[in-house]
Amino acid sequence: MTLIKANEIRKVYIMGDVEVNALKGVSAVIEKGEFVAIMGQSGSGKSTFMNILGCLDKPTNGQYLLEGMDVSKLSRDELAEIRNKKIGFVFQTFNLLPRTSAIENVALPMLYNGLPANERNEKAISALRMVGIEDRMHHLPSQLSGGQQQRVAIARAIVNDAPIILADEPTGNLDTRTSAEIMELFVRLNSESEITVIIVTHEADIAAYSQRIIRFLDGTIVSDERTIK
Repeated sequence: MTLIKANEIRKVYIMGDVEVNALKGVSAVIEKGEFVAIMGQSGSGKSTFMNILGCLDKPTNGQYLLEGMDVSKLSRDELAEIRNKKIGFVFQTFNLLPRTSAIENVALPMLYNGLPANERNEKAISALRMVGIEDRMHHLPSQLSGGQQQRVAIARAIVNDAPIILADEPTGNLDTRTSAEIMELFVRLNSESEITVIIVTHEADIAAYSQRIIRFLDGTIVSDERTIK
C-alpha cells in the first residue's frame, strides 16, 4: 500500500534578492511499513524534503500525497492535525521539556486529542514500555542518559499510534553503542508494529539499518537503492 507519494516537488526559498532552489522536481514513493534512510551532504535538500513529508513545510510546486490525500493544499490548522495524528517526530536534540517527567513528556501529544487523563497515562506507560524505559517514567530529562532521553522521545512519537516516524539525525548526539541500540529499536518498531520509519542521516552505518537508501545531491535524488537484508 502506497503511504507517501511525492510528484515533482520543488521548493524555492527567497533569501533577500536570491532564489534558492532547495528541491528541483523530486519524485518518490514510500510504501506502508518501509524503513527508509535519506542521505546527503549539508545543503543537498534532504532536510527540506523531510520537512515537507512531515507537513512542517509546503512545496512551492508539485504534489505530496499522504495516504492518498493531497496535503500540499491543506491549511495550516489541517496540517497541524495531520502531524498530530499521522506523524511522530524524533530529533537529534530529543526536544523534551526539561522540567517535565518522562511520562508527562510522552503524554503531551495526547493533550490535543481530548483523551481523559487516566487514558493518556495508560497510553504513555504502554509507549514507554515498548521502548524499554518504563522504569524511568517519573525521571526528569536531566536525570536520564542521552540514550534514555531518545527512548522517551521515541515513545512520544508512537504514543498517538501514528503510522509514520520521521527521525532527523536521531543518533547524532549519541555514542556508537547507544546509537546501535536506538537503531535496533527503530528496526523492532518497524517490523513488529509495521510503523513506517524514515530517517535522515549522513552516517552510512546508521543508514545501513534501513531497507532502502535515498540519496540527495543539489536538490535532486541521485540514487534510490534497496539494502541487502
